[in-house]
Formats: sequence, structure tokens, C-alpha cells
Amino acid sequence: MAPPTTPRTGRLRAVFPFIAVPLLAAAVFTTVAMASSSSTDNSDLGHVRRATAQFHDLAKADAAGYKKFVDVDGIACIDMPGMGAMGVHYVNGQNAGDAVIDPLAPEAVIYEPGVNGQQHMVAVEYLVVKSAWDATHTSPPSLFGTTFDFTSSPNRFGLPDFYSLHAWIGKPNPAGTFTMFNPSVTCDPHGGHQNHGAYDTMG
Repeated sequence: MAPPTTPRTGRLRAVFPFIAVPLLAAAVFTTVAMASSSSTDNSDLGHVRRATAQFHDLAKADAAGYKKFVDVDGIACIDMPGMGAMGVHYVNGQNAGDAVIDPLAPEAVIYEPGVNGQQHMVAVEYLVVKSAWDATHTSPPSLFGTTFDFTSSPNRFGLPDFYSLHAWIGKPNPAGTFTMFNPSVTCDPHGGHQNHGAYDTMG
């Protein structure tokens, strides 16, 4: 993918309006997985699937405010050699900027690129900036009985320290439903492993 022509800081602030610091040049992806903990939230993934079913149509996700997000190097499809991929993130700036975790209104919807240019919805992501969350909470956020992952700054996304949780509601993840990377997802549809698990398009 060619580097974007839009200044990175402006582009990221358009998607994440809470960012008030300049992007860091380093693209170190330092993620510390948090241990699972109990949660008082009783929402289940079936509710999430129904709430986000319309977003299997990328045009509807776009109309709902989800816009493509790229990292500091202009890369849209995020992967990690040996671990699999996340896919292409489409982020809702309003959801990402409110410091509220709503299981039925994820901050991002994630897609896997297909061989013919189509995008298959594979997951949703919940995200909140650490400083915003910690200002009113004494522990990291959790959903579905799982504590969010923590990603420190500097990172490849150009974001301050943040908490996030992936929920693989559109394609099974053999590494775990809430694991960050999915070994069955690929950013290379022509040389990857897209037959490892069918897409779940049920509402």
C-alpha cells in the first residue's frame, strides 16, 4: 500500500478526536496481555452479532461512521508473522472518543480482505485510551468475563496507551475468541489461509 498523502496527525485525529499529542515516529508494537477477570456485564456475543449484523455490508458500516484506519506507516491490514492477523480496522471516531465501553457499539469493526477485493467482517474491537479510563476507574475494563489487553505507547498505531479487546464474532479464532490476532485471518488473500473457518454472517 502506498504511503498516504494526508498528514498522519490530522488523519488520526479525524478518527480519534481525543488525541492531543503528536504522533511518535517509532512503530514499536508493545502489547501486554492482561489476565482474565470477572465482569458484571452480562451481554453475550449473540447480542453483539445481532447489533452489528448490518456491518457485514461495508457500505452500511461506512454510513454508520466507521472509517478505514491505517497505522503510522499507512498500512491498513494489520498482521503479525507467526500469530496471524487482525485485518482492516474501520473505526467510529465518536465511539472511540467517548471513553465509554458499550458492547453493542464497538469502537471498530474489522474486515478480512478477499481475493476479489471484497471485505469480510471478522471481528469487532472495543477500545479506550488508558488515561481516560483510569481517570474514573480503578481497574482495566472488561467485557464477557475478559479483561482488555493493554498496548503501550509508542506503538504502530500512533496512539497513546490504550486498552482494547477483540471479539471474533464473524470468523472463528482457533487461538481464542478474545485473542488479539487470529491465525485463520490473513492480509494476503492470494497466499494466505482463508479456508480456515467459515464466516459467520448470521444476525
